[in-house]
Amino acid sequence: MGRVADKVVLVTGGGSGIGRATAKLLAAEGATVIVSDINRAGGQETVQQIGAINSGGGARFEEHDTAQEADWKRIIDGILEREGKLNGLANNAGIAGPYPATFETETVEQWQKILSINVQGVFLGCKYSVPALRQSGGGSIVNTSSLAAFLGTPDLSAYGASKGAVRQFTKTVAIDCARKGYKVRCNSVHPGIIMTPMGQGILPDEKKRERMRRSIPIGEFGEPEDVAYGILYLISDESRFVTGTELVIDGGMNAI
Repeated sequence: MGRVADKVVLVTGGGSGIGRATAKLLAAEGATVIVSDINRAGGQETVQQIGAINSGGGARFEEHDTAQEADWKRIIDGILEREGKLNGLANNAGIAGPYPATFETETVEQWQKILSINVQGVFLGCKYSVPALRQSGGGSIVNTSSLAAFLGTPDLSAYGASKGAVRQFTKTVAIDCARKGYKVRCNSVHPGIIMTPMGQGILPDEKKRERMRRSIPIGEFGEPEDVAYGILYLISDESRFVTGTELVIDGGMNAI
């Protein structure tokens, strides 16, 4: 309890999956959480769940299309006006797109949509949150990438490319901020196969699911909370000496 007490943290994609688990955990550990999502009903449900169980910080919801620059400016300005500071960003919103989608069959429109959310959204989040974090005395950005950033993804062409971009861009932001003395850290988390709505969509039938489960060294799928605890660590001051790094949370798959 209290690992991020008195911090103000924005969690994008907070209406389900890893984003929801992260928002709930951060609030339980004392943060004031701004939950953002394009899915209004899901985001509001996350805030309600935090209110029902939370004894730490509070939460509120903002409707947010992370691919839109105007939305980022509105939300960051609103946080500074209402909460008075921003200490952390969990840059989590993302989509997988249709499955399977090879580079030969994927359309330009599908490719652009996935990269606009998964890459442009992360870029805009960093662009607009870094000045706010500096103004607040420093802070931490955590970009949600994927195990796919390390591997070929022939059935998820654009998704894999987007997550590779997030991995590299995170390092760029981290080093730029460090060299300029901004006191802003930036790290990426790399989930493996996590049982979120997105993960279940990629593995819709039990045969595929069981085959994939057997490929995980630890022998089971991850849960959203497994990733949320990694994000909590990186947002907290416990990771004050950690920047530009990759936290892989995948049950051992990347070690094979």
